[in-house]
Amino acid sequence: MIFRTANPRTARSALRKVRSTTALRPLQHRLDPARVEEIPFHAGDGVRLGLTRVDPGDRAPAPDRPAVLLLHGHTASADMFLLPETRNLVDALLDEGHEPWLLDWRGSCRLPYNETGGRYTYDDVALYDIPEAVAHIRARIGDRPLFVVAHCIGSLTLSLSMTAGLVPGLAGVVSQGVFLTPKLAGRTSLRMTLAGELLKSRIDHIPVDFRKVGLRSRYTPLFALASRKATCPDPTCQILHNSAWGTGASLFVHEHLTDRTHDRLADLLGPAPLWILPHLRRIELARTVVRWHETDHRYRALPQNALDAAARIDTPVLLLAGSENGLWLDSQRLCRDVLAHRQPQLDVRYTEIPGYGHLDTFLGRGAALDVFGHILDFLEERR
Repeated sequence: MIFRTANPRTARSALRKVRSTTALRPLQHRLDPARVEEIPFHAGDGVRLGLTRVDPGDRAPAPDRPAVLLLHGHTASADMFLLPETRNLVDALLDEGHEPWLLDWRGSCRLPYNETGGRYTYDDVALYDIPEAVAHIRARIGDRPLFVVAHCIGSLTLSLSMTAGLVPGLAGVVSQGVFLTPKLAGRTSLRMTLAGELLKSRIDHIPVDFRKVGLRSRYTPLFALASRKATCPDPTCQILHNSAWGTGASLFVHEHLTDRTHDRLADLLGPAPLWILPHLRRIELARTVVRWHETDHRYRALPQNALDAAARIDTPVLLLAGSENGLWLDSQRLCRDVLAHRQPQLDVRYTEIPGYGHLDTFLGRGAALDVFGHILDFLEERR
């Protein structure tokens, strides 16, 4: 298949320009800009992150207004909760009188760290990004309840923070896709291992926007492989829906995306860094979230094995997953069963969304009707 692309020289220059600064790419939303507060925010190790507060206005009195922190998945960003073309999760939260807070942790595509800059592991997200965002929000909201809604790797790293006791006293957590017991398909796990070994000396990340890298780039074979048996002609959709950055998994049910969301995939999901694969591979082999750093004393606050420390979870947890999740399979159902056996005292429930995949639980055209109600009901019960 021949892809139409921009001039390779122009594309490469644009890519270098994007990589040259740690400034956040602007959020895309339809809210009144005066209600969107971008907060300068750095993690404890000095990494610049993004923290955004959306003012609910007069929809609920301030003392009765719970805060909800939204955590995106790796290579996504806060944009996934603010889609201007659909009724998004922030819309739903505002209508119910909640105060949304959105963290762009260091894996966000609004930031450049997946392509350039200092490398990191999920230990850094669990130790620095999430706890410090929670502390900042609590300093602003006082005694009001704070909930967290987390997606994919944002949820996985949150589980490590929670079992380390770094974010105690949350009012409730909604985990989408994966939490304490990650489970990948065999072929996905195999491809992840092979990609890490075969490609690590050639490339450091897998892009999603073919227009930027160009037809003659070193990434063309990856896009060509992703296009095999694809029903959609768009290269970005192929490498995400048909291949999940080359792993052979699927990130969403194609029919659930509006045309506008489909056209924005390259903005909503960014390049996947290959150097994170060893940590992800160790997590998947252990079938739980494990610490990467064994000897560095800075990470001793994190448990070596989050599942073994699950008794420290002190808040109700709702595990959400689409029945057609092509990436993490039935990880959430497995998590519910394992915790029911090992930690029966925990308040953990599991809800499966029929017909949904992974990302479309937030990006899908019908997510407001099929998914968000489960989240809002859970928050309302514990308000």
